Amino acid sequence: MGFRIFGSIAGVNELSYNAIGARKEEMRQPAVAGSWYAGSAEGLRRQIEGCFLHRLGPGALPAGAVEKVRYTLGLVSPHAGYQFSGPVAANGFMHLSREPRPETVVILGPNHTGLGAPIAVSREDYWRTPLGDVEVDADLAGAIVAASRWATLDDLAHRREHSIELQLPFLQYAYGESGFKIVLIAMMEQTFDVSQELGKAIAGAAADKNVMVVASSDFTHHESHEAASRKDKLAIQAILDLDPRRLAEVVDNHRISTCGPGPVMAMLTACKQLGATQARLLRYADSGDITGDYQRVVGYASVCVSS
Repeated sequence: MGFRIFGSIAGVNELSYNAIGARKEEMRQPAVAGSWYAGSAEGLRRQIEGCFLHRLGPGALPAGAVEKVRYTLGLVSPHAGYQFSGPVAANGFMHLSREPRPETVVILGPNHTGLGAPIAVSREDYWRTPLGDVEVDADLAGAIVAASRWATLDDLAHRREHSIELQLPFLQYAYGESGFKIVLIAMMEQTFDVSQELGKAIAGAAADKNVMVVASSDFTHHESHEAASRKDKLAIQAILDLDPRRLAEVVDNHRISTCGPGPVMAMLTACKQLGATQARLLRYADSGDITGDYQRVVGYASVCVSS
């Protein structure tokens, strides 16, 4: 299956060309800078550093890679506003900063807006944040689309979506000036079968490449601290056991309102196929641990998956 490009009739912008017929480079501008996270480079760096130094964060700033080999294949990372989930997220990115960077990071996130294709792979050339521009790995993106029955190239799904964008400044900060490329996939369809198919496509396309997969997801939404903690432990244990099918069953049977089970299941499937053998919970907390309101919380977790 080759590339599938939707034209404007499907609500997605057609490819743009210059006067001599060459395709123009396209930039995805930040959608939530200045609201979900600070809108200036200086302010964003201060905010990210505050997340690392927070009592729920790792308590220190990244100091560069100390490992010679990268063992981490995947990461579960939250995507609320940085003032709420940033400290929990910082634990995951601190972990990543200690290992050599991958050449490409595949970021999977849930589609909150309902726009675009069921499984939408961004076709923009670059994504911009206040910390700079990150290049999309067009070759890997195309290979994933070619290997998947569900994935299509579609930017409409990404236009206002925050779940993927919120991962980028942390990656930029954690890896410093070291360059890395990205592949961005928004999932509106999050069934087990679709997630497994996508995960296998990612693993097949990433075989023999230096790739890591980040799954953007929050956990229980708007329940009490006690209920969220009880339910989220079940979901997190399935992740720690590298069991995407059980994660799907737990989320369904216990009505866990995690917003990104599909990205997590796809990440687990891909990482297992790429050689993952273990997972570790780096930090779990909820919004009540930030705000003091434990009656209606959202759960956040950072989990690393490694060989």
